[in-house]
Amino acid sequence: MPDALELLKNRRSLKPIEMTGPGPSAAELDTILTIGSRVPDHGKLSPWRFIVFEGDGRERAGEIFARIFRAKNVTATPDQVDVERKRFTHAPVVIAVVSKLVEHVKVPAWEQELSAGASAMNVINAAHALGYVSDWVTGWLAFDRDVMDALGLASSERIAGFIHIGKATRTIEDRPRPPLSDIVTRF
Repeated sequence: MPDALELLKNRRSLKPIEMTGPGPSAAELDTILTIGSRVPDHGKLSPWRFIVFEGDGRERAGEIFARIFRAKNVTATPDQVDVERKRFTHAPVVIAVVSKLVEHVKVPAWEQELSAGASAMNVINAAHALGYVSDWVTGWLAFDRDVMDALGLASSERIAGFIHIGKATRTIEDRPRPPLSDIVTRF
């Protein structure tokens, strides 16, 4: 296993359209999801859950996305609808990280949402540690209540992101990162 700090320093995102298979095995996926659940969680509320899209589940989800997109965009071309239909078919696995708000007297919603975000990042880092690439995507799907309802989300749940996981089809260059002097203030 790579050194943890080197692993974190070298993680890169790759667009789903540039991914291929194979995806994580069942055991690797269990490892990824287990690590995704090991995040700060004030109150032990587990304010997140996962929906895994793999195999033909990706195509079934795509049919839902195409149907909802077409209904909301009546002038959309068949090609535009097809883009929505194929949205989850590029990467072999897509994991929706669902932010699940739990009413609690001591734990505000903001902390719970941050925990869901930490969960998504742990999923990404676990996939990277196992030799996969990933991309955290939101887009209209993550914010559309009809999509959320069709995927079985409760009214108190939202999508923190869709994590696409696969193998890279090309070498990934690093993007420019801000110098620490631009983003760090010492008090």
